[in-house]
Amino acid sequence: MIGILNKPPQRYQGQFGEYTITKDDRLEVIIYRAGLVIAAGSFAMASNLFFARGTAALPAITPLFALFSLGLGISLYFIHIYMKPLHRLLQGFWLIGTIATIAIAFQSNEPLAQYIYNHPLTLFGTGFTFAALTGIFFKEAACFNRAETKILTPIVPLLLLGHMTGIIPVEMEQALLGIWSIGFSVFAIRKMTQEIDPDIGDKSVFAYLKAEAAKN
Repeated sequence: MIGILNKPPQRYQGQFGEYTITKDDRLEVIIYRAGLVIAAGSFAMASNLFFARGTAALPAITPLFALFSLGLGISLYFIHIYMKPLHRLLQGFWLIGTIATIAIAFQSNEPLAQYIYNHPLTLFGTGFTFAALTGIFFKEAACFNRAETKILTPIVPLLLLGHMTGIIPVEMEQALLGIWSIGFSVFAIRKMTQEIDPDIGDKSVFAYLKAEAAKN
């Protein structure tokens, strides 16, 4: 990790001119990926606990969800997305989901996961957190053509909407949750082994869009 950060700045030819990848750029990518690892690890632990212990594991899922949300928030802060409005939208989704989940946790006498499962309409609030995560999956699928993110992008809303409407059997919900957990873990692990610089993107595009926004 230190070796990556100590690499000399690298110049590239972008769509709108030359740009330089710096130590700070690479550090942001490392933090983005660390957030994904925190989120994926917490999600995997929560899912495994549920599959292993059933409803007895539900109280332990609440702190794991908090850790998942924290990791996701870190990633959404440091992610590189060309369209600033889209970046802000995903951050807004995360914020709405976080506030809604905190409100649910404080007003409920049940474990968070149990209350949300038993009251599917609460996903109109907490679901925004997962919408933000789906945005990351979509971005990674579009930018890097990753198979796991192509699978995860439709699975997350399918599972949540299916549970909200009650049209998906419990067995299928569990299967989709398992695929989600495994796919998310694979995604996070693969991100940690990916070259750093491509994750930063074409900085000349960022500069161009910033200049255009300043004109308006």
